Amino acid sequence: MSDPVFLFGTLRHAPLRAAVLGGDAPAQVGQLPGYIVLEQAGYPVLVARDGASAFGSLLRPNATQLARLDLYESLFDYTRHSVPDGQGGHVWLYRPAQALTLTDAAPWVLADWVAQMGEAAILASTEIMALARVHSTEALSVRYPMLLAHACARLRGRSEPAPHNLRRAAQRDDVDSVSTAQPYAYFFGVQSDDLRFRRFDGTLSPVVRRAGFVMTDAVTVLPYDPVRDCVLLVEQFRYGLYLRDVANCWSLEAIAGRIDAGEQPEGAALREAQEEASLELSAGALRFVGQSYPSPGSISECLFQYVALCKLPEDDRAIGGLESEHEDIRRHVISFARLMQLVESGEIQNGPLLTTAYWLALNRDRLRAV
Repeated sequence: MSDPVFLFGTLRHAPLRAAVLGGDAPAQVGQLPGYIVLEQAGYPVLVARDGASAFGSLLRPNATQLARLDLYESLFDYTRHSVPDGQGGHVWLYRPAQALTLTDAAPWVLADWVAQMGEAAILASTEIMALARVHSTEALSVRYPMLLAHACARLRGRSEPAPHNLRRAAQRDDVDSVSTAQPYAYFFGVQSDDLRFRRFDGTLSPVVRRAGFVMTDAVTVLPYDPVRDCVLLVEQFRYGLYLRDVANCWSLEAIAGRIDAGEQPEGAALREAQEEASLELSAGALRFVGQSYPSPGSISECLFQYVALCKLPEDDRAIGGLESEHEDIRRHVISFARLMQLVESGEIQNGPLLTTAYWLALNRDRLRAV
């Protein structure tokens, strides 16, 4: 390919570019007259602007690298176009189907993005390019946002304390990975590993096969009004109950949702409260219940659970949820006594809500005395 590719966004970051292209791919500093790179939701957008000049990187990929670039950019609905370079030649440029016309956005800064999302993007992109060998582009375009959030969860997990007052003190060589496969990848993913793990007698186990559901981290939040001594629950249809063939597939739960890429657990809790129950909560209202794995034998999800102190509305049974996610969520404001009656009767079967209800029972007097 004679004309270079002009990279204006995240692929200017050399480690990410290497992950996408399958190896180091040096690029030169370049400019593209008539454009500017602006920020939209933390990401770069190339916008036409007279008199401006976008800074970027000029890359001359080989055929294999170009094919990988085309595939990667297609996940975000970007395609390659030839545009004048302002010096009598042309460059290739990846752009969305419709050009964006942002007017009041700030310039996008690569260093800021690298500091917040660079490491997670490298993890997610390395994995998405490996998945591309066996999965369709359509599946991967759905999978990537979840992989990015999962990458953030992995980084969060690496940085968390790992106390071992009772359990063993784990070392890096306590698990030996032999091979890894991901036979299913769409919104969620399934990973299968052949591995050996350290047994309590100090030896490594025989090679065993384990499979798990690859999910992101998530939050739950139970709003509690200490003045009226009442809580807010949400109710919705749950597919897992349907799969078990139960008589009633509608579940009473605490507010819950996934932690998005680049988001902190507390921020996710506040966002989900607004989306699911139209509650505007402050960060200072959150009380940390605990961090737990609902089914660690087969699911990677880690839950960050909260109680939120707030003033609750009357029980209007309002319907909420995001239409874009086909959510149909009804809220219930009930007394604490009614909550515990539902626990005792078995009508509440949601694990995180049970945990939080018992935590609230233990701490309720203290919270009401504040």
